[in-house]
Amino acid sequence: MGTTRTLTSEAALAASTPRGSQTDSRSGGVDRHSLCAAQRDSVADVAAANGLRFGRHLLAPARQVAARGCVEATPHHAAGRIAPAGATRFRTSDRGQCLAPRVARGKKTGPNPTDRRKAGSKHHVLTDSQGIPLVATLTAANRNDITELLPLVDAIPPLRGCPGRPVRKPRLIQGDRAYDSQPHRDALRRRGIQTQLAKRRTEHGSGLGRTRWVVERTLAWLHRFRRLNVRYERRPCVHEAFLTLACALVCWYFLNPGG
Repeated sequence: MGTTRTLTSEAALAASTPRGSQTDSRSGGVDRHSLCAAQRDSVADVAAANGLRFGRHLLAPARQVAARGCVEATPHHAAGRIAPAGATRFRTSDRGQCLAPRVARGKKTGPNPTDRRKAGSKHHVLTDSQGIPLVATLTAANRNDITELLPLVDAIPPLRGCPGRPVRKPRLIQGDRAYDSQPHRDALRRRGIQTQLAKRRTEHGSGLGRTRWVVERTLAWLHRFRRLNVRYERRPCVHEAFLTLACALVCWYFLNPGG
């Protein structure tokens, strides 16, 4: 089994944006020309009314416009009072969902400890000896790998193929030093599963490098899909659906290598 982390779309966008670049909050218009009062049309003959409506906004009554007799000399200065552009978020309204700044990036995301605490998620994958993905889950990037060891093993589906009862549990579980936990080893042994988990603060040479490369290859295959390399979805169920679809495609490549 193995894990790998992926950035969210907001974190990837922030990483690709050069520092010091700011959006000018003023609207330049066309050559910054003001409206000339001499070119305006007279509105003195307009009938009196309570006001004009544009959508849900009430405009000034026509009689008041006629009494004032002028138009703002420099209307382009009004753009400076608009709120400056910045990060966007979603906010509900009566017309549906619209964008507004700084919102939570969704569930199952957290600061990535290996990439300057950028927001991201982590993929946990359990494969067979050939690298065929059996179970894949999604957690926050700061979630410890050992917390997903038993859930991954319990989620293994029945494996058919040979005559007799379908296989429901593996004979051996291999993992790197992130899965070093004696209580978890004991829990797997009680289920009749042998373990080969590397121990922390020990020298390399346990033999996992010659056998565990298959799960690293599977992770590389999964991250060749753009929707898994960077997480664009706020809802975790949508990203998990893409993860499941990618695992199905990997299984199809094993079944049909020439296709």
